[in-house]
Amino acid sequence: MSAGGSAIRIDRLLVYLRFARTRSAADALIETRALRRNRKHVLRGSEQVRIGDVLTLAVGGGVRVVEVIALPDRRGSPAEAASHYREVASDALDRMGQFAIGASPPSSGVLSGDPEDFS
Repeated sequence: MSAGGSAIRIDRLLVYLRFARTRSAADALIETRALRRNRKHVLRGSEQVRIGDVLTLAVGGGVRVVEVIALPDRRGSPAEAASHYREVASDALDRMGQFAIGASPPSSGVLSGDPEDFS
């Protein structure tokens, strides 16, 4: 774990945590807007990541949300890489954006769409 630095470039972190094979691949991920840091799109590979930051990655047809719990010094084994972040439960994610606009139960005086309401 990095004791001297309190931040790391996001493109380098993606490589160290094995979300990308190379910094060029990490930059490509950033260019396609498939990466967010603390709910904001990452615009450059030089953006700094600190312990406690939450990364949202759109990879492989799914979404991964991870919290950075330590900053690595190098790219290591998959197990070593996984020890630097914590997966955030993805079952709590609203993948289709339906919770914000979901229908609420009808209140009194509002038609529910049942044929009985129209008679």
